Amino acid sequence: MRKLVVKTTDYLEGNISVSGAKNAALPIITAALLGEGSSKLSGIPDLKDVNNLVSILSNLGAEINFTDSELELNTDEINKYSTESDLARKMRASYYTLGALLGRYGQACTVLPGGCEIGNRPIDLHLKGFSALGAEVKLDHGVVKLEADRLKGANIYLDYPSVGATINIMLAAVMADGETVIENAAREPEIIDLANYLNIMGAEITGAGTDIIKITGVNKLIGKDYTIIPDRIEAGTYMMAVAAVGGDVVIENVLVEHVRPLIAKLKEMGVEIIEDINQVRVKSNQGLKGTDIKTMPYPGFPTDMQAQFMTLLTQASSENLVIETVFERRFGHVDELRRMGAKIKVDGRSAVVAQANLEGAQVEATDLRAGAALIIAGLAAKGQTEIQNIYHIERGYEDITDKLKGIGANIELVVE
Repeated sequence: MRKLVVKTTDYLEGNISVSGAKNAALPIITAALLGEGSSKLSGIPDLKDVNNLVSILSNLGAEINFTDSELELNTDEINKYSTESDLARKMRASYYTLGALLGRYGQACTVLPGGCEIGNRPIDLHLKGFSALGAEVKLDHGVVKLEADRLKGANIYLDYPSVGATINIMLAAVMADGETVIENAAREPEIIDLANYLNIMGAEITGAGTDIIKITGVNKLIGKDYTIIPDRIEAGTYMMAVAAVGGDVVIENVLVEHVRPLIAKLKEMGVEIIEDINQVRVKSNQGLKGTDIKTMPYPGFPTDMQAQFMTLLTQASSENLVIETVFERRFGHVDELRRMGAKIKVDGRSAVVAQANLEGAQVEATDLRAGAALIIAGLAAKGQTEIQNIYHIERGYEDITDKLKGIGANIELVVE
């Protein structure tokens, strides 16, 4: 059994570096299926989700070498169009193989994906998009099968700006005949990063980062070298840890515009943020003022930072409101924080958080971001905290234990 043991930490100081973005790496690795020849992707984090995806693509016939944050792959020998079900069930992003395989080979098959249990996340918008492009869609007992003689461009309106659906439709449409227009598209930085990579391979995509993306289909794409963006959620997690515990830390490899909503909220709480070209310096004396947050699609406050920020609010004055609008079951961390003495009242998708003196306890990471929230809580709490089910954390944070220890955190990985 693997667990994290976290003890009271009074001050964080030094430099910490952010890895490449998991949520950019997964679709970009899958997008390499579309390119002829080889691609070399840099800045790829060594995470469980990434390694599961590598196994999925290898099983399809791709040749892959992954070392020291560089992933080289050649997909010219793909000989299967159905993902391994056991691997696909382990991660939600496995569904990106649908768009990529359909786009290049005209067929794809996978089981419905797994991932964190944070709410209802159906793939109906994905399937609606594939159907609009001319694919025959079959869903039978949790297995999705897609077939198309030739995809054709279409106008597709998303009922919700889903990141996953936007990505999957982009992957399928880049080699379709004619023009595809995605309206009410997701605007996250990871969408822009994917579009940049596809365009380097020869795609014709405009509008990424806005709510209307236009794609003109091309006949083929060629594998290229590319470096992915830094992980804004990892950067935000470290920023909140410094704010909660107190300290003076320089967080390196950060695109400041990607964490702008968090910077605004931390400044409201009295945290000093000094911005530079590719880094931020966070200074906190723990005298935190209260504030409210409401999660929204980008460029609003990200749902992936809600759990960590709720932990931070337990150290702030007054009562503070957290409203979750993206996922209806993203308060799984609340009961675990309560075990540590947190004062949180939940009503539907809203939570009121009061200042509390946290104490160490045995807790469980119910999902990826909940696990990060518990690490922050353990650093701020009196005594010792043991966090179990850390495989969730390892799905999304590369070397988080060693990175935090490097700035003075009292945290250890224990294997029993």
